[in-house]
Amino acid sequence: MELNRHALASSTVPEASNKAMINANLRRRARQFSKLVRHSALTPLSGQTCKPVLARQSELGLTFIGHSSFFVQIGGKNLIIDPNFARWLFVLKRLRRPGLRIADLPALDLVLVTHAHFDHLHRPSLRALVRRNRQLRKPPPAIVIPRHVSDLVSDLGFSSIIELDWWQQHDQSGISVVHTPSRHWGARIVHDMHRGFGGYVVRYRKESLYHAGDTAYFDGFREIGNRMQPELALLPIGAYDPPPFRNVHTSPADAVRAFLDLRARYLVPMHYGSFRLSHEPMDEPLRFLASEARKQAIEDRVLVLQEGVTRVFD
Repeated sequence: MELNRHALASSTVPEASNKAMINANLRRRARQFSKLVRHSALTPLSGQTCKPVLARQSELGLTFIGHSSFFVQIGGKNLIIDPNFARWLFVLKRLRRPGLRIADLPALDLVLVTHAHFDHLHRPSLRALVRRNRQLRKPPPAIVIPRHVSDLVSDLGFSSIIELDWWQQHDQSGISVVHTPSRHWGARIVHDMHRGFGGYVVRYRKESLYHAGDTAYFDGFREIGNRMQPELALLPIGAYDPPPFRNVHTSPADAVRAFLDLRARYLVPMHYGSFRLSHEPMDEPLRFLASEARKQAIEDRVLVLQEGVTRVFD
């Protein structure tokens, strides 16, 4: 009996130690998050809002709205990818103004959302875009989403909801949209890991762009380049510190490596500057990207777009 009591007491030591480690880790993370919240709250809003330049049908127009949001004009149609016009993400304040106002957008034909995370699938922004089309007396746009995300957008008024698996394609008015793999995860909350995630390649005739969504570096970039050969690569460069974040996000060095794998013509950085989601200094991603581009002699192929300023490619 004495031996059994001794064995039982011994077995509780690792359990208590593990619980203490978990609690210490949770406290550390809470302190880190509190630091992000304080920094966001104390940082004044910067950036400017512009009106989009409208491209001709033979041109590709690209306007960076901020974070991972882009207004795309291609084949005479208007698309928006991962639209987020929020002033706040819960307790995190937006640090740079959206480059465009919804009220200045033309009617949209198609909305693309890469995954269900709150900074990419922002329901109020999506609802406002549908309302904007109605104000212009145009039908609501369609929305393309990954698999198992339709329940999050079904009540927002879109004309149709298209769910895609990786490598599936949606065609609309001569424009093709292919859903591409990524290394990330799709859950909006803790218990919905079944939701899909990824990026998109949008193509009209010879014009094409690839929006990676959220992703870490992975071998799939090479396959995407081989199969889709996109001209423009919209790649994330922020939210990589602390180092474990690189399991799901690309650093600027990772983005340059991905760009070389894709063999695209231009790299357009995104996922930086708008929200403080991690601990690297807010101005570091662009500086880090410039340094990595110089190392690879691709400075002239990196296009840093100012929010709201439309770049037209013909």
